[in-house]
Amino acid sequence: MTPKEIFESNRPGSKDVAWCPGCGNFGIRNILIEAFSELNLKPTEVVIISGIGQAAKMPHYINVNGYHTLHGRAIPIATAVKAANPSLTVIAEGGDGDMYAEGGNHLLHAIRRNPDITVLIHNNQIYGLTKGQASPTTPIGMKTPTQPWGVFEEPLNPIALAIALGASFVARTFVGYFKESVEIIKQAIKHKGLAIVDIFQPCVSFNKLNTYSWYKEHTYWMKDHDPHDRIEAFKRAIETDPLPLGIFYINEKPTFEEQVPAYKRDKRPLWMRDPKIELVKKFFESKR
Repeated sequence: MTPKEIFESNRPGSKDVAWCPGCGNFGIRNILIEAFSELNLKPTEVVIISGIGQAAKMPHYINVNGYHTLHGRAIPIATAVKAANPSLTVIAEGGDGDMYAEGGNHLLHAIRRNPDITVLIHNNQIYGLTKGQASPTTPIGMKTPTQPWGVFEEPLNPIALAIALGASFVARTFVGYFKESVEIIKQAIKHKGLAIVDIFQPCVSFNKLNTYSWYKEHTYWMKDHDPHDRIEAFKRAIETDPLPLGIFYINEKPTFEEQVPAYKRDKRPLWMRDPKIELVKKFFESKR
């Protein structure tokens, strides 16, 4: 089997698939498989950590190591996995609700820590699993089951937020652009540090505004943009219509794993070390 066929071996079947026909999650799955294949990764070298939601079901449908965590908790688990075994390619993945609402605080502190993981957010601007409630990125005025009068809260701008906090790698793409999205995901994975990629993807069942055609008409690809220029990156991030796509910001800095004292004393991954059970027992006995 080719590398791509190996990753494809967990293709969702017609009976057990949890996504609606036409859902943007299918496209993101295909983009991920292509990126993994082009990077010559092996399934045993990749871990996808997800929270709760339709987007978070991704580990079920790609043949890699997977860990389905609690709502909004993918990033801290991914940070721990990478710290325990830095040789792994670690992806934290979820929807805009999972990552920006329930998991918003974890995203903020991951930016501070800068673990060498890739965070992929399926941004369909709505809660898909729970039937169409407004998410942190739902536009003002949209009517939903829980906001029948229309959303009036200001939507979160995750790109501007990440750049303002000095994130290591910040990008945005749209699932409708396959080749471009593959390249951005590949660069995010290869980047040393926290890589945040916001991925526009339609929710065909509960968001009738932000459709495939809407994203095509209301986005553009940045050209001649220097991603190392933080001020210019922030200016691009606050543009609203059309919305820029591409790599906004790259900020090279030490990773979490490089600064953890345990790795300064010993370069071996944590999982390869002697756990010293007797010392652990002695510690707990001292706390009785």
